[in-house]
Amino acid sequence: MLAYLWVALGGALGSVARFWINGLVIDKTSATFPWGTLVINVTGSFIIGIIGALAIPEGRLDSSSRQFATQFLMIGVCGGYTTFSSFSLQTLNLLRDREWLYAGGNVILSVVLCMIAVWLGWLTGTIFSSAK
Repeated sequence: MLAYLWVALGGALGSVARFWINGLVIDKTSATFPWGTLVINVTGSFIIGIIGALAIPEGRLDSSSRQFATQFLMIGVCGGYTTFSSFSLQTLNLLRDREWLYAGGNVILSVVLCMIAVWLGWLTGTIFSSAK
């Protein structure tokens, strides 16, 4: 049960950080390109990369610290901040394991399928918004 609390608390902190940083970046840049999202995805990927390297069995963290880092920081904070960080770490792990086809497939499928899903979601949303 404590694991759920750590994930929830980390997720709340990550979401608030995302909201704050996105606003900060938007205030400093143009609204034409989604700079805030890009900054969040890149920084989230960088942060989860650091934590992931420390949390692997041969990393610097002991067993209980590894569990906390995984639950609170990786799943909670980084998950609330950006799920792109999880995608990036999983793809890196595939590359580290020399699973080139799976890594490439993960990138291509994630981008293509997510673009199709967001488009279908958009279409569905417009149907619901126009139906009164």
